[in-house]
Amino acid sequence: MGVSIKEVAARAGVSVGTVSNVLNRPDMVKAETVEKVHAAIDELGYVPNSAAQQLREGQSRSIGFVALDVRNPFFTDVASGAERAAAQAGLSVLLANSAESVERETWNIELFERQRVRGVLVSPLAEGLERLRDVRRRGIPVVLVDRGTEDTTFPSVAVDDVAGGELAAGHLLDGGRRRLVFVGGPTSIRQVSDRYRGAAAAVAGVDDATITSIETDGLSLQEGMRVGAELCESVASGRVDAILAANDLLAIGVEQGLLGGDHPVTIPGDVALVGYDDISFAAAAVVPITSVRQPRELLGETAVALLEEVRRPGAAPRQVVFEPELVVRASSGPPA
Repeated sequence: MGVSIKEVAARAGVSVGTVSNVLNRPDMVKAETVEKVHAAIDELGYVPNSAAQQLREGQSRSIGFVALDVRNPFFTDVASGAERAAAQAGLSVLLANSAESVERETWNIELFERQRVRGVLVSPLAEGLERLRDVRRRGIPVVLVDRGTEDTTFPSVAVDDVAGGELAAGHLLDGGRRRLVFVGGPTSIRQVSDRYRGAAAAVAGVDDATITSIETDGLSLQEGMRVGAELCESVASGRVDAILAANDLLAIGVEQGLLGGDHPVTIPGDVALVGYDDISFAAAAVVPITSVRQPRELLGETAVALLEEVRRPGAAPRQVVFEPELVVRASSGPPA
């Protein structure tokens, strides 16, 4: 059994209310009393019950973040940025993983609600936001992360993924590639569909260029390897000369599947490859992968700032959109 606040008060010779003020509002207490109470705390080894304190105050000092897939370094970088911004405000970030599952996303959000977090940052899977509106109606603000929205009642921070897809495909087309394949899914994920939409728009502007789409079950390394192995024959026969992956994990997997497949192909000689997110592993791949860069940590920092903004009475929610940047590496060089 831990030391109670009553024991601290008795040892310091003050009231329980005075101890509470020393812990929460020391500016209201005389300096010598503060010193006396802290001496008693140190002597008894008292640890304040912050959870109970937060319940009494009606708010937590923690922010919940529901990431799309914590296995993806992109989201751990976003979380790192959020954690740094939160720490500067005296807050903490609780990280949860939806693992690209609507059911797990809902479960995590409900858990954060029960914990009465200060707010929820979420990269939502579904297009519909009604579940998040319910959370907001119950007094917990919500910020959309890595996801734009037409609903301007939600604060959001994202990168223009349509522009990113167009940037990636335009780079491949400028390099002389004409038979493009887009790899990514499920297409119900807004980021995936936006990136494909941008790529398709770029291809539509070039008369002799085509683009086809291969939908994957997830945005994982394993799915990329599977698709890469399946595309080997098409690349070797010249039916495909460029691949745009919806994220870097897929791109790395595609590269491994192509290089280790039954039909020997070269990158970029036979096929150019572009990923998305610019995680550190993209530059470290066997053939360093060209990628569309997102300001990952800045997304997290901005999400926390937007949350704190929207908590202020009368504050209007903002939608922040960053522009993507193409980082060119060996994987998208000219054809052989």
